[in-house]
Amino acid sequence: MRKYTFQKILNIMLSSGKSDFICGLLVGVLIFSCGFAVAVEEAPAPKDWSSEMRTVHYPSPIDHSRQPAVVYIPEKTEAVPLLVTLHSWSGDYTQTAKARAEWAIKHGWALVAPNFRGPNNKPEACGSELVVADIVAAVSYMQSRTNIDPERIYLMGASGGGYGAMLLAGRHPEIWAGVSAWVGISDLRAWHAETTARKLKYAKDLEQSCGGPPGASPEVDEQYRLRSANTWIARAIGVHLDINHGIHDGHVGSVPCSHSITAFNLLAEPSKKISDADIQYILVERKVPDSLKGERQNDPLYGNLTVLFRRVSGNARLTLFDGGHSGSDQAALRWLSLQRKGKPADWSVASPTEGTVQTSEVQK
Repeated sequence: MRKYTFQKILNIMLSSGKSDFICGLLVGVLIFSCGFAVAVEEAPAPKDWSSEMRTVHYPSPIDHSRQPAVVYIPEKTEAVPLLVTLHSWSGDYTQTAKARAEWAIKHGWALVAPNFRGPNNKPEACGSELVVADIVAAVSYMQSRTNIDPERIYLMGASGGGYGAMLLAGRHPEIWAGVSAWVGISDLRAWHAETTARKLKYAKDLEQSCGGPPGASPEVDEQYRLRSANTWIARAIGVHLDINHGIHDGHVGSVPCSHSITAFNLLAEPSKKISDADIQYILVERKVPDSLKGERQNDPLYGNLTVLFRRVSGNARLTLFDGGHSGSDQAALRWLSLQRKGKPADWSVASPTEGTVQTSEVQK
């Protein structure tokens, strides 16, 4: 169905020869009946997304630009869960998330995949205030379009999306019933040093986003600090947060697993924190030290990404698996489906119910 903005409706009425009074009355009725929501043009979803998905543009509350997103809105009147899915570091809203889309369609969840300023290689992207506002506005947009259950708003992402998920968990903890972050970056300054040493392109991306390399100026250093998930994640102490990382990442992938471990440590109670010595051992040896080997849990939903270490502290869980820059959407989605805002986190483990678990390398 074609959508019209109020300006288009007004132009149609004016061209029809109606009086100004009648036009004004009709526009007022339209605004009141729509709850003051502005209709948005819709188009087919990008290539490789389901035909049941649509592309929309919604207004940014900061610069008032029209931001694109892929959405799925189930045809239901009862309240439905909302899945907010974030693209990777170098991607944008057109990046296909097949398993997430299929889950939403099958289970009747609403879904929004916002652009949040696209690839992280410019000041307006990479954890900026615009990015944070765009993701929050995407949730508000979906709430204006359908009946969203406020106790079941979920956020997930991997790599750059895992970074965004951890950042938004801290920036807006009041929204989320559950956040699933995979192989994410938590400290941009540390990642600049790591990617510089490995001669990866991401160091340049960070410099383009933050205004230069760390140490270039106090203003640049402040950008690295403000845009890092670790700066904010302690505020997510009440959010059900599942943090996952491959132990070989940073060797065969682009993000060392120390990013997920340090993020977990910022949420964990003192007795649950992982020591600096153990973190260093894990990074260098790509193994779990003997002191931590007892904390292991078989989880069939991780498929071939065998769980090597798992620790829970309050509402946060850290999982290190035998893999690189990889993830399992099936594990993330099943865990999210168990979470309810305001209730204790559910860490139960289940066997796959839909055949073989699909795991994959995460797009950079």
